[in-house]
Amino acid sequence: MATAFKEEHTGAHTPVHSDAVVVRFAGDSGDGMQLTGGQFTLSAALAGNDFATFPDFPAEIRAPIGTLFGVSAFQINFGSSAIDTAGDQPDVLIAMNPAALKTNVGALREGGLIIADTGEFNQRNLDKAKYSSNPFEDGSLAKWQVLAFDISALTLEAVKPFGMGNKDALRCKNMWTLGLALWMFDRDRQPIIDWLNAKFAKNQVLADANVAALNAGHAYGETAELAGPLKQYHVDAAPAVAGLYRTVTGAESISYGLVAGAQLAGLKMFFGGYPITPASAILHHLSRLKEYGITTFQAEDEIAAICSAIGASYAGQLGVTSSSGPGIALKGEAMGLAIMTELPLVIVNSQRGGPSTGLPTKTEQSDLYQAVYGRNGDAPMPVIAARSPVDAFDCAVEAVRIAVEYMTPVMLLTDGYIANAAEPWLVPDLDSYTPFPVAFLESAPEDGFKPYSRDHKLKRPWVKPGTPGLLHRIGGIEKEVDTGHINYGPANHQAMTDIRSAKVNGVADSIPDQIVEQGGAGAKLAVVGWGSTYGPIKQAVRRKRAEGVDVAHIHIRHIWPMPKNMGALLKSFDKVIVPEMNTGQLKTVLRDQFLVDAKPVNKVSGQPFTIAEIEAAIESALG
Repeated sequence: MATAFKEEHTGAHTPVHSDAVVVRFAGDSGDGMQLTGGQFTLSAALAGNDFATFPDFPAEIRAPIGTLFGVSAFQINFGSSAIDTAGDQPDVLIAMNPAALKTNVGALREGGLIIADTGEFNQRNLDKAKYSSNPFEDGSLAKWQVLAFDISALTLEAVKPFGMGNKDALRCKNMWTLGLALWMFDRDRQPIIDWLNAKFAKNQVLADANVAALNAGHAYGETAELAGPLKQYHVDAAPAVAGLYRTVTGAESISYGLVAGAQLAGLKMFFGGYPITPASAILHHLSRLKEYGITTFQAEDEIAAICSAIGASYAGQLGVTSSSGPGIALKGEAMGLAIMTELPLVIVNSQRGGPSTGLPTKTEQSDLYQAVYGRNGDAPMPVIAARSPVDAFDCAVEAVRIAVEYMTPVMLLTDGYIANAAEPWLVPDLDSYTPFPVAFLESAPEDGFKPYSRDHKLKRPWVKPGTPGLLHRIGGIEKEVDTGHINYGPANHQAMTDIRSAKVNGVADSIPDQIVEQGGAGAKLAVVGWGSTYGPIKQAVRRKRAEGVDVAHIHIRHIWPMPKNMGALLKSFDKVIVPEMNTGQLKTVLRDQFLVDAKPVNKVSGQPFTIAEIEAAIESALG
């Protein structure tokens, strides 16, 4: 739990020192809450805090203004020690309208601070938010501290000298709010001012108006330091290893990891994608990295996107494609083609709530069955899952390594939370990574060229089209052992099915043993997770172990195949629980593979697990 508002000051104007604070900005989807949160995150990064963010926005491109389903929110947990989650409960909620207050106030911790713009709490907006009375007047907010004032009017006054109309002037309201937040948490305005001047370099009036709003919000905090809830807080920098840091989202991290993987393999990369939330950001980031030998292609549909990537792999580049659950479903037949042709391919699945269109902007882990089992025929594919935005970099490198070393498609699982969330990243030295350069077959062996001959990893040779003497056919009909000719024979199909399965299972030979993150083998309870549940599980297990509870934490990166020691490790525990944001998919895989009585802890609300929920599951499991 964050320790905001723990007063350790000696004078009336000395900032309150806090170890960690959780702040949530919430407003209409046109109020710029994601931009405000992003710039506040920048201030936390520059102050040296550790942090984790959670952007949460509506699926509608532009929901009706002021409605409950049009609310956009951005939460950040920042502190002077290690931060692993975006926080269970906000300490501060900044609500720009009634709908934002109504949809978010229930999450605010008791005694937390509400900052609200009374200028938006007119009867029309109260009706849209389904308030029967004004919450500032009916006592319904009694368990929280409330600071309500007319931010809209104060913003209009601040930008009045620039001659803007009311509509344009009110668009500066988020900068006024950001200015107040920067004052509250003792942050420097100059980096934000520099960013505004750069952003609006072609429109100086807009730049000046936004800077004026930012300064006015900051000045309000300085001059209206009320005796009540408005105080200034200071969060010290977190201890950190020396090095180059930057803020990174999961989508950015995956993009850089794919580029790094291609460099380590000595390949150019082709990315074929089709826009879909929350995967689109990967296409956007990669399109800006062309100087690293990256070609990006926005296809007309999901099938064309993956087929173009398969074509690129056949031609001798690293083929990559990306989507979310609905698009991955459309790509299913082409994945089978990549498995049959045994070409390297990386498929990124940024999971969201489903099924069908489901919850496009909400997070879930419900595509694990799809990743492990979701293709026609026996079509095994290695599956890797990233645990955090930073971890996504190494997972992308690992996906590339497996794809080229085993000539196989690989699926990399992330989710909406990881893709959009941000955290500090110690930029690694690529020289510290072991290269895995690709060796194309360039001449026929003495015993003749066989497109489906195998090395010790059961990998077939990779041949660039047009290489003299290495003419061969490729396609989706069953291949003959060694020659690659079409062969419908029962014995041949049995042999090739077995070979493909053995090759993928052999990936386990090149991955490390599964470690126990906290605790050790033989504990009374193991909490086994994968993907973005890492943060809340880590913190919940840490807290329960501090209370003397015999509990361990295992987090799985290699979902298929799993590390060789996984079965023995799981069987060493008295009990196993598996928290995941689905109805029990990893639990099923663990039971299937290792015959362990893993118990599910499930959540499919579109929101990440809280630390408290995992703690409660641990207590329940141990009785």
